[in-house]
Amino acid sequence: MTVLTTNTHTNPAATAGTSPLVCPVTGRTGPASAPPAPVARTSPPAPAAPFSERYLLDPAVNADPYGYLNSLRDHDPVYWSAMHRAWLVTGHAQLMHCLRAPAVSAERVRPLMDAVPEGAREDAERAFGILSRWMVFNDAPQHRRLRQVFQEQFAARSIGRYRAFVERATRAMLTRRAVPGRTGDLVADIARPLPALVFARWLGVPQAHGPSFWYWNARVGDLVLGAAQEEREYRTSLQSLVNLDDYLADLVKQRRADPKDDLVSAVLAGGQIGKSVSEEEFVGMLTQMAFAGGETTSNLIVNAVLALLEHPEQLAAVREDPALVPMAVEEAMRFDGPSKMSIRTAARDFDLDGRPVRAEDRLFLVTAAANRDPARFRDPDTFDVRRGSASHLGFGFGAHFCIGAAFARLVAGAVVDVLVREYPGLELLGGQHTWQPSLLNRALTALPVRY
Repeated sequence: MTVLTTNTHTNPAATAGTSPLVCPVTGRTGPASAPPAPVARTSPPAPAAPFSERYLLDPAVNADPYGYLNSLRDHDPVYWSAMHRAWLVTGHAQLMHCLRAPAVSAERVRPLMDAVPEGAREDAERAFGILSRWMVFNDAPQHRRLRQVFQEQFAARSIGRYRAFVERATRAMLTRRAVPGRTGDLVADIARPLPALVFARWLGVPQAHGPSFWYWNARVGDLVLGAAQEEREYRTSLQSLVNLDDYLADLVKQRRADPKDDLVSAVLAGGQIGKSVSEEEFVGMLTQMAFAGGETTSNLIVNAVLALLEHPEQLAAVREDPALVPMAVEEAMRFDGPSKMSIRTAARDFDLDGRPVRAEDRLFLVTAAANRDPARFRDPDTFDVRRGSASHLGFGFGAHFCIGAAFARLVAGAVVDVLVREYPGLELLGGQHTWQPSLLNRALTALPVRY
């Protein structure tokens, strides 16, 4: 449930004429049975192709970023990109340093505000006030103060109370939407609606309010993830965030008067709302939880299933031993996780791996590259459900480690488990996959399968 920051768009025309990245391949061209011709001396190896930067939203890079990100990391794990006007941090050790460094700031609301078209600015003041209360957009000590009111409810032991409900909901939804032998879209059939259903139930949103609630969330996503580009889209997104805040403020009032078995009631019962955290801050953070409750989990489900179906030997291993399901989910987070990067800002000058980062510089923390760093992971481009390491950075690290990680693991694990155990004929349908154009998210628009 990691929440990311604004997409940063650079004109793709800026890359026009850039040479494509070339991976030279050498080898003997004669027939295998022919003896090698004698040579007087050994020729030196062919020089490696020079590194050529590419636009990160280039369609080819967006569709399959890992070859390019590997070459970028190998060229320079801390690379100043004039094209993106940011430091691209791709090495595991260097990215870990940034996640620990006080000089690297998570406060990113102002750049979001700066991206709003002039005509929509008058609608933006309240909406960006709400965003400023999201814990992911705050540094210590504010971040710690805001986060601690949710810490107990998002702990794995608390999330575990919902395991039986999640498993029942998963099986029921698959029974209705994924009939064995029929074709369908895993994104629309299960990956998108299931996390939304489960999180709304946990938050305390009545089923009848679901359509409006998730529409507002989708439009907030357009704003935060940078999909809103036109003035009309910005106005819709800004108003949706205000509507979501109003709705959740009313829900909090209802739960104060009549507590239920849900997240809002549990946090209110902790007694910190109105003391260490104001009710306005609490409602603002609930808008963050509502937005994030489905996005990352949906993408994790799809990417995990895709990785298993594209690696039949790994799928067979999980089918033979379903106890490997949690490890398969962790490996999917590392190998092709639901987010590619997060964005930070330098709060002051500091040194990063010998590079002089200046105050106000942007840093793109490219976890998709760090999670395939050979200095940290053996055979990093191999999908291996027995890897046995959860030290990936897919959920972040340190103070900003994703508070919803246990929720995402539970829901994604339930879907993978049922599909592995009960759908032996599950297979990909032919055709090219389309990925949403985003610097931040790694999200398929659809995943056609035969159940």
